Amino acid sequence: MPKLEVNVDHIATLRQARLIDEPDPVTAAALAELAGADGIIVHLREDRRHIQDRDLILLRRTVKSRLNLEMAATDEMLNIASEVQPDLVTLVPEKRAELTTEGGLEVAGNLEFLKDYIRRLQEAGLQVSLFVNPVARQIDAAMEAGARWVELHTGAYAEAKSEDEAEELFEELLIAARHARSIGLEVKCGHGLNYRNIKRFRGYDEFAEYSIGHSIIARAVLVGIERAVREMVELIRG
Repeated sequence: MPKLEVNVDHIATLRQARLIDEPDPVTAAALAELAGADGIIVHLREDRRHIQDRDLILLRRTVKSRLNLEMAATDEMLNIASEVQPDLVTLVPEKRAELTTEGGLEVAGNLEFLKDYIRRLQEAGLQVSLFVNPVARQIDAAMEAGARWVELHTGAYAEAKSEDEAEELFEELLIAARHARSIGLEVKCGHGLNYRNIKRFRGYDEFAEYSIGHSIIARAVLVGIERAVREMVELIRG
């Protein structure tokens, strides 16, 4: 049965807009779990634009399902992850000027660096996923680098301008997922998935997990986070 991890970064974005203490992403994470989320995701960025170190520490103490920490491959983040011990570390590219992560990690072009970095994470007792574009070259490199998981970047699919284009890009994701599984990787997918475009994935067990944030939080503003999460779980699981 496919699983849903909920990203609560945008709860923190709303809080940081006023630099006060509400809404609290830790509370949001607890409500998401009660509604059926199988995991909680946060991205601790270098500039701390939304999630703060305090959030990560409290989430580690309170999350009952699985805590997935998205982060850049830096020494600072390695030290934080080693201390906090999330259940999964997802390495993502990070640019200061971007609104959100713009693409997959360039694994093939940075293979030796990532091999060493992942080895250090694993020596700290951490499991590692890499956020990659759905192409065989990057997936093969992720396996060679030592990752256990890949998260396929679904942004191009989510931004498709027509149903035909969406179907074509979904087929690319499906081929990539099957390839990843054939070489021993577990497969997640995420970025831009919402209550409409997620429907095409239903029934395909190639995708073990979905990482969804903005769409769920945007709906939660209108109907509450528990209902928003439940509705997404129902869509994913049929």
